[in-house]
Amino acid sequence: MPHRAYRFAGAMRPLIPLLLLFSHSGSSLPTQSFAVNAAIVNGCVISGTNTGVYGTLNFGTLPAIGTYSANASLVQNATITLACTPGTTLNMSINGGSYYASGSRKLQQTTGTNRVAYSLYSNAGLTTAIPVNQNVALSYSNANNIILPVYGHLQVTGVNTAGSYTDTLTVTLNW
Repeated sequence: MPHRAYRFAGAMRPLIPLLLLFSHSGSSLPTQSFAVNAAIVNGCVISGTNTGVYGTLNFGTLPAIGTYSANASLVQNATITLACTPGTTLNMSINGGSYYASGSRKLQQTTGTNRVAYSLYSNAGLTTAIPVNQNVALSYSNANNIILPVYGHLQVTGVNTAGSYTDTLTVTLNW
């Protein structure tokens, strides 16, 4: 056995200078770098519970006789949050509702066919109308909690049938 150990050591002897050359402590391997990238695209998300019901525009209880007007603003469902990537250009469009006729949105009596016209606006001063199915550009200051600016105006004259009046609108957001 000692003879075989000697023969193995003898076979390794020519490789020792080569091993010492590559194991020199002053040598180092070349360093390389690599890129890490990501692209974040603009987008928006509606999250929360019952996201199919965004909110309510309620004109309240009104008299059946007389000439009067009522204003209301959209009250967003408290369990819903609309958020967008900062800087995203956000647009909304609102359809004509379930009872759109003769160029105006209408509330219809729940137990009959009587209707009352109303209008929508994108500002509290009621100067910028929201046309049916047309994009309205939205501005926002908090990208993590965007409130849709929807205001309603109801103008009634004469005698109206008492009862509850409703309509359902669909809002579409795009960016």
